[in-house]
Amino acid sequence: MGNKDKRIDDYISKSADFAKPVLNHLRDLVHAECPNVQETIKWGMPFFEYKGPLCNLASFKQHCAFGFWKAALMKDAKQMKENNKGSMGVLGKLTSLSDLPPDSQIKSWIKEAAKLNADGVKAPDKKVKEKKEIEMPESFKQALSKNKKASAAYENFSPSHRHEYLEWITGAKTEETRNKRIEKTIEQLKESKSLNWKYMKK
Repeated sequence: MGNKDKRIDDYISKSADFAKPVLNHLRDLVHAECPNVQETIKWGMPFFEYKGPLCNLASFKQHCAFGFWKAALMKDAKQMKENNKGSMGVLGKLTSLSDLPPDSQIKSWIKEAAKLNADGVKAPDKKVKEKKEIEMPESFKQALSKNKKASAAYENFSPSHRHEYLEWITGAKTEETRNKRIEKTIEQLKESKSLNWKYMKK
């Protein structure tokens, strides 16, 4: 059977009051339709995994969101893309339970997404401009080695998020500025926050 992660309980409890019933309802639907799902936190957001990433929740100041990792491969991909305009996820900006489609529709999507993972279907490669690899500064490497929580969060980040941090740190013009950026990076990583996490709250 799947299990629930206390970190997601904490995430939901700290979300805005309007978001709590929406997040809890979607979470319950995921567990109901995919009993073996596993919960975790990635990039500071609740993620559900079943033989790979399945779907995720996100809460912001004025709305919340629900998305599928392989939405582009699902039967209703076009509809999901249209809902996604100006927001994260496949259901648009959610502010109440009334914004959700019928439970039967959501459960059908969850079942389809789980089957894609079970069948080993891979998400399409995104054509992204190749970024020049940046060597990790020794001072940053030492700082990570002293903080297991920050190090684990950094390793769980996507290559693009790791690149953002390295680019920001190595872009410092003085050693003093670099050290300050490393210190800030460690503090944010301890909370599983990406470099530009503040912009995700808007």
